[in-house]
Amino acid sequence: MGIRDRLSRLLTEAAADAEAIEHDGRWWTWGEVRRTARNLGEALDAVGAQAGARVGVVLENRPEHVAVVAAVIASGRCLVMLSPLQPAARLAADITHCEPPVVVSGAEPLAREGVLAAVTAHGAALELGTDGTLRPVGGTMPAGAPVNLGVAVEMLTSGTTGPPKRVPLRLGQLDQALVSGGQSPNPERLLSRSASLVATPLVHIGGLWRALACLATGRRMLLMPRFAVEPWVSAVERHRLRAASLVPAALRAVLDAGVPKERLASLQVVTSGTAPCPAELADAFLRAYGIPVLMTYGATEFAGAVAGWTLPLHERWWRRKAGSAGRAFHGVELRVTGEDGAELPVGRTGRLEVRTEQSTGGGRTWARTSDLARIDADRFVWIEGRADDAIIRGGFKVQPETVRRALETHPAVREAAVVGLPDARLGEVPVAAVEAEPGQPAPDTAELVAHCRGRLTPYEVPAHIVLLDALPRTPSSKVGRMELLALVRGRLAQQERVEEDRR
Repeated sequence: MGIRDRLSRLLTEAAADAEAIEHDGRWWTWGEVRRTARNLGEALDAVGAQAGARVGVVLENRPEHVAVVAAVIASGRCLVMLSPLQPAARLAADITHCEPPVVVSGAEPLAREGVLAAVTAHGAALELGTDGTLRPVGGTMPAGAPVNLGVAVEMLTSGTTGPPKRVPLRLGQLDQALVSGGQSPNPERLLSRSASLVATPLVHIGGLWRALACLATGRRMLLMPRFAVEPWVSAVERHRLRAASLVPAALRAVLDAGVPKERLASLQVVTSGTAPCPAELADAFLRAYGIPVLMTYGATEFAGAVAGWTLPLHERWWRRKAGSAGRAFHGVELRVTGEDGAELPVGRTGRLEVRTEQSTGGGRTWARTSDLARIDADRFVWIEGRADDAIIRGGFKVQPETVRRALETHPAVREAAVVGLPDARLGEVPVAAVEAEPGQPAPDTAELVAHCRGRLTPYEVPAHIVLLDALPRTPSSKVGRMELLALVRGRLAQQERVEEDRR
């Protein structure tokens, strides 16, 4: 049974009084979810949105929004993701650019300057109430609006390297991603009393995948508006969860908060994705709580993870393979190729390619990623950086990941990030920003530069290093490269002004 059929069954057969979604201390029942889905269907029919119609949803981490996601996919329409986390001008521009013929949104995003006007300029606006009601608030769906019958979701990427893009995800991709992640629907059981936490934004693939995994398996969903340590720990403790997910930044937050070990005693495993998880961080979590951290590797284009660690793999291999992204999941093939497209020998670094039903092209074609990787003799994949992040400094190629790792070997550096800064003479130069390790004296930049010189080639050493209280992050907790570059530029301009005043 695929996800569309599963959602259709849940919206028609799930017991009305069964607990579905916990949010802000209250349970939404399946009866409330069903009522919201019915309201949406009637509203979409009224504006003329037929099967395959593109439905934009300004998607928040709220129960009524989960019901909308389920209803849109179950109805055969195409869900177009719109992020409420964007400032008003960017949200309006995004709506104008992707032109969904109908947009569903909570009242607050629609009230932002320019947003409703952007919707009604070319489509109909439906306001979603917190009780699951919908009402038209302006505009009409254009006649003859194009449909997207082959696509279930137009998914947003995380936007770490620039403005977010949309990736079309077919139903088959979602189905295979759930199978690969061990979340296949059980045709004999519609609902389960077990529960799963969803603490990442639904508008990004990590949050959407976890929500769909809950629905596919019939588990109760513990939906957090956003990640925060105490609510997350409380949910684990109250529901005696055996598994949970934390992005690397959240892993650090739990460790830094000094959460008592007994509060996480029910957890047998924590998974971590969306960004590379340093082996040192995973080991620190294991030492503190006795809970293994299983890394996963994936991308929006694959509707989730395509490789990762399992508990048996961790028990057997972790000491020898710490830092690896794990092995390919079932139904996934991985290979590494050179610039000419030829497959490289075991252990050589090149461009990672993936063949799976999770990719847009299906399981017959190899999808070339932007990641540099190597695959060892035991089939573990090691991510070495991103090809499209390469900084060309006077003809020399610098991988930001290489520089980041060198900086993070300094005992006073908690985390580092590296970007390319345009340079009139060299084209680009690497610049870095670092967060200091709590409890350690803050390092000065000269010390960090000297540290890098002992570990990197001369052209890899950052031209500038700045200290930040916190690295800027996207909603999915990755470091935002564009925001980081703006911060570095601001710091450098400030330093120049100070030097000019001294003269």
